[in-house]
Amino acid sequence: MRTSPIADRLAELPARVDGPKVVVGRADAPRTAQVLVDPKCGHCAQFEETGGEALLELAVDGRVKIEYGLASFLDQGGASGSVKAVNALRASAEAGKFAEYLAAVFASQPRGKYTDELLLKIADVVPGLRGEDFDAAVAGKRYGGWVAEAERGFEATGAQATPLVLVDGKPVGSRDGSMFDAAAFKEALKRVGIGAPA
Repeated sequence: MRTSPIADRLAELPARVDGPKVVVGRADAPRTAQVLVDPKCGHCAQFEETGGEALLELAVDGRVKIEYGLASFLDQGGASGSVKAVNALRASAEAGKFAEYLAAVFASQPRGKYTDELLLKIADVVPGLRGEDFDAAVAGKRYGGWVAEAERGFEATGAQATPLVLVDGKPVGSRDGSMFDAAAFKEALKRVGIGAPA
């Protein structure tokens, strides 16, 4: 299993569940970015390794909080395991390890589908995540209702695809492809007031 290069910086990044979203970062952060992703989306994995890490670095620095909308639309009939992955991500939020686990899930995105066994194996790289409660939540699909709520929340945005980053309701970095280049995405974020010097 691969880990995110900034995984050690994510360890103390707070996360809380707010309705159908998981909010990462300090509550008093001056700006908010909405990130819409499906765990099995290949472009989402590419984004998380580039622009997503740039955004998380800014969250670690207290410059932005991130509202994650976790979609599972790619999991038609259980084909991709996105529903299982979103359930596991919700369980990681309960355990206080969401940002670390999210990075690990995308860094370890399989060619096939996510399985409970794989999601638990990925959790092994996140210190302190594995345990009786997390493992039971993954195996028992404890957060299935929330997974459906999160998908409805994604659909309510009107987004047609993932990944998508919205600031003040407007997409950032998707039209010019800058979201897939960490340095370029930081510049795009600065243009909408995120990460610029005070």
